[in-house]
Amino acid sequence: MNLARAKQGAEKTGRGEKDRYKWTALTNTTAAVFMSALDGSIVLIALPSIFNGIHLDPLAEGNIAYLLWMIMGYRLVQAVLVATVGRLGDMFGRVRIYNGGFAVFTIASILLSFDPFDGTHAAMWLIGWRFVQAAGGSMLQANSAAILTDAFPADQRGFALGINQVAGLAGQFIGLLAGGLLAALDWRAVFWVNVPVGVFFTIWAYRTLRDNGHRQPGRIDWWGNITFAVGLSAILVATTYGLQSYGGHTMGWTSPTVLVLIGGGLALLVAFVMIESRVTAPMIQLSLFRIRAFTAGNIAGLLVSIGRGGLQFILIIWLQGIWLPLHGYDYNDTPLLAGIFLLPLTAGFLVAGPLSGYLSDRIGSRSLATAGAVLFGVSFLGLMLIPTDFSYWVFAVLIAVNGIASGMFASPNSSSIMSSVPAHQRGIASGMRATFQNTGTAASIAVFFSLMIAGLASNLPHTLTAGLQQQGVPAPTAAQVGSLPPVSSLFAAQLGVNPIQHLLQPSGVLSTLTSSQQQTLTGREFFPGLISGPFHSGLLVVFAFAAVLALLAAVASLLRGARPVTGDRPDRAVARSD
Repeated sequence: MNLARAKQGAEKTGRGEKDRYKWTALTNTTAAVFMSALDGSIVLIALPSIFNGIHLDPLAEGNIAYLLWMIMGYRLVQAVLVATVGRLGDMFGRVRIYNGGFAVFTIASILLSFDPFDGTHAAMWLIGWRFVQAAGGSMLQANSAAILTDAFPADQRGFALGINQVAGLAGQFIGLLAGGLLAALDWRAVFWVNVPVGVFFTIWAYRTLRDNGHRQPGRIDWWGNITFAVGLSAILVATTYGLQSYGGHTMGWTSPTVLVLIGGGLALLVAFVMIESRVTAPMIQLSLFRIRAFTAGNIAGLLVSIGRGGLQFILIIWLQGIWLPLHGYDYNDTPLLAGIFLLPLTAGFLVAGPLSGYLSDRIGSRSLATAGAVLFGVSFLGLMLIPTDFSYWVFAVLIAVNGIASGMFASPNSSSIMSSVPAHQRGIASGMRATFQNTGTAASIAVFFSLMIAGLASNLPHTLTAGLQQQGVPAPTAAQVGSLPPVSSLFAAQLGVNPIQHLLQPSGVLSTLTSSQQQTLTGREFFPGLISGPFHSGLLVVFAFAAVLALLAAVASLLRGARPVTGDRPDRAVARSD
């Protein structure tokens, strides 16, 4: 009898330790993915303060590349690396790679805040260490879902992965507000905020996390890693340069450099697939795509990521360049205010994400994720119907619905993907899931901006030229300003700079005009009034494209099939109906 009691006590103690460990793992990984995602968006609102701090005009000729790399470089590195470090987690231990990522991320944050240079050299320092920071974030992102899947039982996995996924996407949204608040203090504070959090959680992770999963020893697939990294990098770099003007065109998609990068990148990715199908220890397990829930979930996740990633930029420019100035706010204040006015988007996501993760454990992932994708598309259709000078409560409801839809989709979709794979492949599965998501986010920026610029290019030059001439600007100067790439006007608005003042200052024309003309041109209503029509044309194209993506994501989600319940056995997967 004493032996039985002792056995029961030991079992109870074991269960208690497992319960404590799973919540420790959830808390630590949630902080990690939140911090990693936060830094993907925190600089967007802080860009004016950062470039002022390093004394560099990002809109000057030849400098716009620094601006684009500050925006897109972090996502590019994460898209390229997450699959590789996920595979390394399967080989050498997910917690080991994860812990290393925390340390790398924290060190890079410290060095970012101590930029010793000025001007272009300072920009290169920031971009370089952002790459390193993104590498650390990739190590965290790729292995956090696998660590949670190892720590939680199948009937609680949706909730745990939902919280983790929500933390990552919430970091993107909250980064907009945090960037504005911290940049108001000092641009370095944008990077300081990571340091105490990073140090604490790095030490805690080293002391508490342990590898519970199955390792899959093997050799590193060097050729697979090289072809994948270089191929995907080439395509994403091409999208960065495609947004810049070339040869008299508003964008650079016809540039030989861009075409060579895209062609070479696609060729390397084809070579990568051929390599992965032949090597004994591939970087990416192509066999996972035979699992319907895994394939459908990743396709749906990619489509939603493309729709969601560029949305932040479009909404920020809409608020900063048009709506806030029209409603009496100064351009200098618009970066922070844009983050505040987007809070309904964040709130909707924060409410729906954890709840949908909890419900997916009980009713399945397919119906929730599919409904979320449909609602996501409906929110874009709603945004198409409102004018550029909207009533804020209508706008707030629509972006809140968009956030709710993202939360409804994200948690169940992640749970479905991770629960569908064998236990010994969770690390690479997590990396592949993150690759689809980060690639979609990085590509989204290029896609949304390209569509928006294409929409502006047909109307903005004539509208801008005619409007300037009506206020006394000489025809040659007005024509020159009107012929500038629309991307300059968009980024000027995003940077909290009065676009007309910025565009006319180099010519010295403003000083030759009457005070009344100067006040009109540099006032809060002139530029928004000019750009509203062309901008709305671009919005219709962008939001229609996003709605189509959401519909396709809903179809893919619906086709994911039965509800997977596995992973606890390394050799096979079991399923029960949704």
